[in-house]
Amino acid sequence: MPRLDPTAQALSINRRTFLTQSAYGLGGMAFALLQQRLGAATGVTATPPAGWNGILREAHYPVRAKRVIFLCMAGGPSQFESFDWKPELKALHGKPFPESFTKGEQLAQLQNAELKARGPFTEFHRHGQSGMEISELFPHIATVADDLCVIRSMQTEQINHDTAHAFMNTGSIIKGRPSMGSWLSYGLGAEAQNLPGFIVLNSQGRYGLQPISSRQWSSGLLPSRFQGIPLQSRGDAVHYIGNPAGVCQSTQRLVVEEIARMNGQLAAEQYDPEIATRIAQYEMAFKMQASVPELTDFRSESKATLDLYGVKEPGDGSFASNCLLARRLAERGVRMIQLYHRAWDHHGELEPGMKDAAHDVDQATAALIKDLKQRGMLDDTLILWGGEFGRTPMGQGSGRDHHILGFSVFLAGGGVKGGLTYGSTDELGYRAVDKVVSVHDLHATMLALMGVDHRRLNTRFQGLDVRLTGVSGEVVSDIMA
Repeated sequence: MPRLDPTAQALSINRRTFLTQSAYGLGGMAFALLQQRLGAATGVTATPPAGWNGILREAHYPVRAKRVIFLCMAGGPSQFESFDWKPELKALHGKPFPESFTKGEQLAQLQNAELKARGPFTEFHRHGQSGMEISELFPHIATVADDLCVIRSMQTEQINHDTAHAFMNTGSIIKGRPSMGSWLSYGLGAEAQNLPGFIVLNSQGRYGLQPISSRQWSSGLLPSRFQGIPLQSRGDAVHYIGNPAGVCQSTQRLVVEEIARMNGQLAAEQYDPEIATRIAQYEMAFKMQASVPELTDFRSESKATLDLYGVKEPGDGSFASNCLLARRLAERGVRMIQLYHRAWDHHGELEPGMKDAAHDVDQATAALIKDLKQRGMLDDTLILWGGEFGRTPMGQGSGRDHHILGFSVFLAGGGVKGGLTYGSTDELGYRAVDKVVSVHDLHATMLALMGVDHRRLNTRFQGLDVRLTGVSGEVVSDIMA
């Protein structure tokens, strides 16, 4: 075996380095042009310019909302016990459901079963100057009726939970599509400097728990810097937020800077949006070591505020605690805040399940609206409350099955008309019949309230222009203030 010649090795390395760097140099101008074009197509460059704030440099429409808080009622709450009062359905309770409504229709687990009407077990009352009809299960939300825009004519295309969640969040059932929060981060960036622009929180009730896939807040085909970041609802919001023993803040800063330098070298050699993501995420993680403990320290909140939300113990994993945290995130410039409450999949035990789930969310939802309003933030914060679909007007044992042809959601703040009930279902609540709103319509309207034309927020993928609303979606201008 020949002996190693250090001189020959050094010359070899130098020759290799020279040739490599020369190749990069000759391709430098072409690379710069490609990077510029790719940056325009994807909205990301290896080193974002100062003041970078998303790919959209100006709003397409007047900006009514600056941020979105999506209160996602995972599992599909029954509209018949919440926001769509159907006295004729109640009168038909226990009797055969008319075949004229269901013949040839897609049903979930009730397919080929004997269909009997299930009337609402609750009463509804009128509230506010608008006289909005709201179930007695939601007495606190009823106090903010004149701030709500209830859409009773929602329809979706997916009848199973996972695909329906994906459709409500991404506008598609195809895996790998970006969530609405990722689209907002991609298009608009975020005002937050020390927190991610898209944050997700989870809570759960005692009944009707439905699993939630992390792809619901995925950035999909967009660079991963735009994905939603889940915070723990119980205990420490972020695991390992502190430095390891013996590592001080200045040492940690040096580590982050050195990693950024090495990633920067790699970014100078090849175009890859994920390199920019790594640089940004290391920096964000360092900033979060200071911002997250302050964010989750509720000692600055008054007892009156804690009582307003019904928070018994901050950080206890409850929906109430998450709602208060959502307000604090909104104050700090987070663009999209998504709260999942898993408690609404009531194929059985509808009555105790609905009572329990409504009790979990009613007070805190109303408190969030009131709190934002008194702080002058409701006008530019869009709140969306609803599930991935609704429930059938037919019974399923002691519950209700999935239903996609007519269900209810509500919006508040962010430029929507308060005290408005929009659209309607038929007399038995089976199908939306007036002013029907699709999921794509809802997405298009949300983007319009944020100042974005949904047809102009897209990215090129596999030769196609991909967007949140697919090839459809119409802005529901009638609900805009």
